[in-house]
Amino acid sequence: MDFRIISLPPFTAATSGPDPGFDFSPEGVLGKFNAYFSGITPSPRDSFMPRDFLFFNHERNGLEWWYALEEGMPDGGYEKVGFDGGFYLTYCYWEHDEEENHRLYQEAVKYIEGSGIFQLDERPGHYSMGHIITPPAVIQAQGKGMMEAFVPVNLKAT
Repeated sequence: MDFRIISLPPFTAATSGPDPGFDFSPEGVLGKFNAYFSGITPSPRDSFMPRDFLFFNHERNGLEWWYALEEGMPDGGYEKVGFDGGFYLTYCYWEHDEEENHRLYQEAVKYIEGSGIFQLDERPGHYSMGHIITPPAVIQAQGKGMMEAFVPVNLKAT
């Protein structure tokens, strides 16, 4: 598999906070957070980068969702966090296909370790994340969406 390496800029994000129950129902932590940020329309200038990132927060033992804020965007009363940006290896898989995600993640780690250039850069606040890249109207039409995974890497010191 060919992997892509991208750079994400630093940003401030609203956070759902950790949810150990992974509750996406309308009453759940993640469901409420989804409703909050789904109601926001970014400016055209800021609409073509992923804005929401889902990841497992190991320190806080729960699934956490971030939404990258632009200046003047409402935070919905959610806590704000700073993200320092960095390099990410990316790959795509069908949403909810955790077996394929696991397989591709293992392949990505093997690629990173064998590259001679990169090393895995997972640390507090800097974990592997996911973002659904399929527009909602297309998900509704085809019945499924594509997830892009972001695996943090950095350059090995030379």
